[in-house]
Amino acid sequence: YPSPRPYVPLLDTRPVRQIYASSLYPNLLVVDKENGGKADALNCGINMAGGSLVCAIDADSVIDSEALAKLREEFCRDGNLVAAGGLVLPANDSTIKAGKVGELRLPRKLLVRLQVLEYLRGFLVGRVAWSQLNALLIISGAFGLFDREAVVRCGGYRHDTVGEDMELVVRMHRVMRKMGRPYSIRFVPEAYCWTEVPDTVRLLSRQRARWYRGLLDSLRFNLSMLANPRYGVVGLAAFPYFVLVEALGPVIELTGYAALAVSLCLGIVDYTFALLFVAVSCLLGTLVSLSAIRLGEDLYFRYPSDSDTWKLVWCAVLDNFGYRQLTVLWRLRGLLEYVRGVRVWGRMERQGFAR
Repeated sequence: YPSPRPYVPLLDTRPVRQIYASSLYPNLLVVDKENGGKADALNCGINMAGGSLVCAIDADSVIDSEALAKLREEFCRDGNLVAAGGLVLPANDSTIKAGKVGELRLPRKLLVRLQVLEYLRGFLVGRVAWSQLNALLIISGAFGLFDREAVVRCGGYRHDTVGEDMELVVRMHRVMRKMGRPYSIRFVPEAYCWTEVPDTVRLLSRQRARWYRGLLDSLRFNLSMLANPRYGVVGLAAFPYFVLVEALGPVIELTGYAALAVSLCLGIVDYTFALLFVAVSCLLGTLVSLSAIRLGEDLYFRYPSDSDTWKLVWCAVLDNFGYRQLTVLWRLRGLLEYVRGVRVWGRMERQGFAR
C-alpha cells in the first residue's frame, strides 16, 4: 500500500514516483522510480535504508542463510570497517529451493566448470591476499555489505560506468585516505553467495568485455592514486598491480604470443627453450589453481562427489590451453569497445534458478 514515508535524497537519483509498504512485513518497502540504471537504483536504496549498514545483492544471486550475519559480525568486530564482501561461486545446475541451495552440483558444461575454477582462484588467492593488506580494490556487485554513512560521504555509486561496484570501492580507498580516517575493507570467504554465470561463449565474452571496461573506468577515475605514497599500499602496490597486470595484461600477453611465434619462425628463440618456458608457465598456473581448489575444500565448501573434485583438477590443466587465451581476446574486445566509447551495459540472458 502507498506509504507516507518521505524520500530524502542524500544521493542524487531519478525522481521517485511512489513508496509502497508491505502489510505483511512492515519493514519491507518497494520504491517505484524513474529508470536511471543500476547505479541509480542502488543509490535510491541507500537513500531509503534506515540502518547503518546497506547490502547490495544482484538479482541473479542467492546468499547463504548465514552469509549476511557473517558479514555483519565483521562490522561488529572492527569499528573501522566500511565495506565487506563474500565468496561468490557459480550455482549453475544446482538445486535452488526457497532461496537456498538445496543440492550443490558441479555444473555440467565445461565452460561453466572453468568459471568455477576461475572464481575459486580469483577469490581465494587474489582477494584473500589483498584483503590482508587492506588493499582490496573490488567487492563483487553480487554481494557486498557497506557502512551507509561512508558510502554517502564518498558520493555513492557512479552512473557513468558499467563497473560501478569496483569504482565505488576504489573511490572509498581514495576518499578515506584523503580524510585521514582509519578504515578497512575486507573479503570474508566464510560468507557464501551463489550466482548464475554465463553458459555460452557469446554471453561470457560479452560479460568479460564489460568487466574490463568497468576496470578501465575505475582506474581512470582514480588515477591520482597510482604510485602515490599518500595512499599507502593501495597506491604503491594494489593500484599499480591492477594497471600493469589486469589492465595492460591482455595487451602484454597477446604481444608475447606474437613475439614468440615470430622469434620461433626466425630462429631467434630455441624451440626446446620455448617449449620448456611454456611448460613451466602452464605448471605454475595449474599449481595456483590446484591450491585454490584445495583451500576451498579444506576451509570453506566442497562438492558432494569426489569425482567432481577430479573434474575440477582436470579443469586446472585445461585452463591453460584455450580458455586463458579466450579471456585475453575477450578483454581485448573490451579495450576496443572502450576506445570506441562504448558505455552500454549490454543484454545478459539468464536461465534463472526456477528450473
